[in-house]
Amino acid sequence: MTLETVIRYRSKIRHYSLPDLSYDDMIEKKKDPLHGKRLDDILNELVAFYGWEQLGTMIKVNCFTQDPSMKSSLHFLRRTPWARQKVEK
Repeated sequence: MTLETVIRYRSKIRHYSLPDLSYDDMIEKKKDPLHGKRLDDILNELVAFYGWEQLGTMIKVNCFTQDPSMKSSLHFLRRTPWARQKVEK
């Protein structure tokens, strides 16, 4: 590797920036048990463990009590932040 190649390589590295996360933010994400999990995976696990009927009694959301399906529940939860927070809690 020539000196010119090293200088060119080092100048390219300077243009890449790290995400604007503080150390505390990174630690907090590591502590979050849902970090990196998709909503459909979470919902599949809940339905497999509790079933639709018990899930509807635990979390008062109509998508779990009135004609529940995976597709309609995911659609509703993705568009309704307060309902998604209840499921994640």
